[in-house]
Parts: sequence; structure tokens; C-alpha cells
Amino acid sequence: MTNFLPTIILRHRKENLKKCSLTGLEGRSDLRFFRYPQQLELIGCLDNYFILDLSAPILTEKDQDLGIFLVDGSWNLAQKMLKALPPIQKRSLPHHFVTAYPRKQTGCDDPQRGLASIEALYLSHWITKKDTSSLLDHYYWKEDFMKINNIQSS
Repeated sequence: MTNFLPTIILRHRKENLKKCSLTGLEGRSDLRFFRYPQQLELIGCLDNYFILDLSAPILTEKDQDLGIFLVDGSWNLAQKMLKALPPIQKRSLPHHFVTAYPRKQTGCDDPQRGLASIEALYLSHWITKKDTSSLLDHYYWKEDFMKINNIQSS
């Protein structure tokens, strides 16, 4: 069995936890949550991590040795958070994946590809063969997301 780096999630302090799609995952041993900006300096080296970016090379199974770094916040807050990060490798999710989350996107170049944080997290884990079990358990639109993206439940 491969020993993966933990996924790091940097959550903005203003993120509404009642609406946050990642709420309920804080206890998973393969996920590490940090609060922005208070805990930014606690994250450490990101040399072996990637962050998602719509214009980056496509994420593949070959990237499984890299850790996932996810920014969790509204599009506007996420842009501010990204400016505070050191340089980090970038990957994008394959273009055919779309969101099931019913919202209007503002600040996103491609709203249909602007996935909910949990959707992006799930796909990143799924593509890189990391553990996806229970990731979508608390996601209200799980079935819609799996169906529109033609993903078989594992």
C-alpha cells in the first residue's frame, strides 16, 4: 500500500461552516485543516504538494506522490489566500468534470468547472488513487455529482 502525504486544507477564517462542503471531515487522519491567516505559518514546506488551478496541467494518476493542497473559501477570499502562499506546483482537474452544487459563481473564469471544495477534493483523491471513502458522505448533492460526472461509487 502506498503511503500518501496528508491533504492540507487552508480554510479562510470567514468561511461559513454551515455552508462549507468540507464540514464534517475535520476528524479524518488523512486531512489536515489550517485556518487562514492565523495558522498559515504552521503549514510548512509545500515542495511536494500541488494546488488546483483551472489553467494548469491536468492532474493524473502519475501525480499520486504529490500531496494535495486545497484552499477553502469563496472565490474572492481564495484569491487573497493564494497571494499569501509560497510558490507551489499547479494542476487542474480534467475539463469534463462539472459541479452539482447549485449556486451562482462570481469571480470564477469558468463557473461550470468551479467545483465545490468537496467535489474538487473528491476528484483530486480519486484521480491520484487516494482514499475517497466517506469523503462525500455529508455532501447533499453527492448522488447528482456522481451521476453527472459518470463516477461509479466505490
